[in-house]
Amino acid sequence: MKRYLLGLLLAVATLPTMAQKGYVPTKENLENRKIFQDNKFGVFIHWGIYSMLADGEWAMLQKNIPFDEYSKLARGFDPSKFDAEQWVADLKAGGAKYICITSRHHDGFSMFDTKYSDYNIVKGSPFKRDVLKELADACHKHGMKLHFYYSLLDWGRTDYNVDGKLASKSYGSDYKTYHQFMLNQLKELLTNYGDVGAIWFDGAWDKGKTFDWKFDEIYALIHSIQPGCLVINNHHWAALEGEDAQAFERDLPGQNAAGYSHGVEISQLPLETCETMNTSWGYKITDNNYKSDKTLIQYLIKAAGNNANLLMNVGPRPDGTLPDVAVLRFGAMGQWLKLYGETIFGTRGGSIGQHKWGVTTQKGNKLYVHILDLQDKALFIPLTDKKVKSARVFINKKTVEFVQRKEGVLVLLDTVPDDVDYVLELDF
Repeated sequence: MKRYLLGLLLAVATLPTMAQKGYVPTKENLENRKIFQDNKFGVFIHWGIYSMLADGEWAMLQKNIPFDEYSKLARGFDPSKFDAEQWVADLKAGGAKYICITSRHHDGFSMFDTKYSDYNIVKGSPFKRDVLKELADACHKHGMKLHFYYSLLDWGRTDYNVDGKLASKSYGSDYKTYHQFMLNQLKELLTNYGDVGAIWFDGAWDKGKTFDWKFDEIYALIHSIQPGCLVINNHHWAALEGEDAQAFERDLPGQNAAGYSHGVEISQLPLETCETMNTSWGYKITDNNYKSDKTLIQYLIKAAGNNANLLMNVGPRPDGTLPDVAVLRFGAMGQWLKLYGETIFGTRGGSIGQHKWGVTTQKGNKLYVHILDLQDKALFIPLTDKKVKSARVFINKKTVEFVQRKEGVLVLLDTVPDDVDYVLELDF
């Protein structure tokens, strides 16, 4: 994940790069898009040798550590407590339907057994185990979809970047060899780990739109090996041809709260917003600024109300365990979803957009009104295109009085809502 805007500013000022021209998604791909939208909640996992420094995934660049020295961390990376089954159990208990894990981040260290670089967890560390294979097996066993994050940039390879600087204008000695390296690794990921739900790219903002990333070849390769695999690219531009979903970093679609999505058109593709549970993507021992249960649950609700999935991040410790606080937060989200999951999973953004009081989600002839912040016992819903047949409190099915006019519906409540999410169920 990036934290700097320089690459983004470069990208905004330039023209679109090439994409997969004439792309027509297969029936399998379209079905997987729907499943992806129905799943609504995924977990992002940022994990690599940077976890050993306990200072986030950008430690090498932020601390000005020479790559030759940084890469030696691999020799001591031995996450002996890693347990893929436990990860899946904890995250499934949190209500998550899919996992997206970093297969290779910007430091270039591959978290899988690749033939195309010895700088990987099997050949380059004392751990000698393929964590992606173990996680893939556990995900497939327990019905959890698995997505792979893949960095388009590499701070260590000279065929990508000769000086290892963010948004460098030194494009490396031969991008052709780096591009082929990426194709080779992507082929491994798509052939050695079973069904892959999505390839999630990051880093295109490093060189911007004018650089020819050869996305046409990259996307075509993915769709040729696994036609149902979704292509998602966190580039902060308008969606490119060949992509199957649109990503928003730290932003709900169209809101640009983090400054990464200025002027970006919201596509008709499935949408996904990724966010951190504290403030860091990779493990950072001093970052105890975890968002509250309420904040995380309400962010999930707001994402669904904006017709987007939530990809909530966790950064495992160097020993392979998930931080205790993160597991507790996921547990709280899972408990809430046990009660209210029907109003989130399988829904789409409701016909009433986000308001200060909350959002709506919709499924068939039901509109779920998620009241997150209301100081009154009455709520006006500007619903003008449908006639409401009945209204009730979702959790106990208690009937709610309402008055419908051409301007909308006035709902009269017994009390001022003070729940994390006070959900009304309206039938049309």
